[in-house]
Amino acid sequence: MRTMKILPLLAALLLIGCRQPAQSQQTASRAPQSVDAPLAQGAGALEHLEGELYESRRTAITRAVEAVTPAVVSINVIEVRQVRYRDPFEDFLGQFYGRRVPDRVYQQQVQGVGSGFVISPDGYIVTNDHVAGHATKITVALADGTQLPGTLIGSDPETDIALVKVEPEEPLPYLAFEAREEPIVGEWAIALGNPFGLFEAADPTVTVGVVSATGRDFTPQEGRIFRDMIQTDAAINQGNSGGPLVNALGRVIGMNTFIYSRSGGSVGLGFAVPAWRIERTVAELRENGTVDRSFYTGLNVQPVNRNLAQALDLPEARGLIVRSVDPDSPAESAGLRPYDVIVAINGEPVATNADVRQRLVDFRAGDQVRVGVIRDGRALEVPILLASAG
Repeated sequence: MRTMKILPLLAALLLIGCRQPAQSQQTASRAPQSVDAPLAQGAGALEHLEGELYESRRTAITRAVEAVTPAVVSINVIEVRQVRYRDPFEDFLGQFYGRRVPDRVYQQQVQGVGSGFVISPDGYIVTNDHVAGHATKITVALADGTQLPGTLIGSDPETDIALVKVEPEEPLPYLAFEAREEPIVGEWAIALGNPFGLFEAADPTVTVGVVSATGRDFTPQEGRIFRDMIQTDAAINQGNSGGPLVNALGRVIGMNTFIYSRSGGSVGLGFAVPAWRIERTVAELRENGTVDRSFYTGLNVQPVNRNLAQALDLPEARGLIVRSVDPDSPAESAGLRPYDVIVAINGEPVATNADVRQRLVDFRAGDQVRVGVIRDGRALEVPILLASAG
């Protein structure tokens, strides 16, 4: 009886056991399909993710660089310099015989390289005066490898700006200047150029930083007046001179001009001529080939020394005393008088004639300036119209 009772139970268990392997076999037979489907979905997901990551790599900076690069050029120049040489043997003989032997002067061709950027489709190019201002031969290399002869249209040593022209067969890509007078401190600053002349006739080198400061002034250097300069920590090296400094919109905010460095390499202290000065200077160079800063005020001045300061009861020996005023001159019309002491121009202090020259570097005949004076112990501000010197 027990056997009879057990047999139905075994049969039921066997049936269940048969169904289980059958289900397992069916699952195994579909296994390749069930594995392939997730793999295909995973590949598509990876491609989608890769596309998203690629797009995320394209930032405002990469887009600006892509737009700006075709308009950045390398400038190769040859200039003739006078070199002085003193022969040690002749110098020794001269000392022995008690007479001075003059230096020998000869001319030497010197090759230099810098950067620049196109500002019009017909081939006007901006660079530094110290790059192309004294060139006897200029070769401009475009980013696509094209090389064109360049002509110096004009140069302004005081602001270190030069204008070069090439004759392209087709319109060139060019850069626009930022309309704002001042860049924003802390905004992206992208420097482009050809450092050390390493990559001539190729895409420019790109370095990125921020606008560290604006309105930086320096004492004159070899006749160059660097005022209102833009400071950036974007790496600038030799050969970058003349290249553009652009913002994240791809607009020119300045022209890379010099660095401060004790080692000779970039230490994050680069300086650029501001865009508004470039635009004004280039417009004059394009029209006249030079910048005319001659104007007439009718003032005859001299620096205030200690004796004059004591005689005029001034607290310190500072400023320029007016010795005389020409009749019917702008100074007389403005109301300036002898013994007025000029201490500021447009709100900036002046102590010497060199200070005045620096303050007026961006002014031309027809412009009005505000002259701060001390008269009988009182501080006054007098507007004066600069007249043409002709």
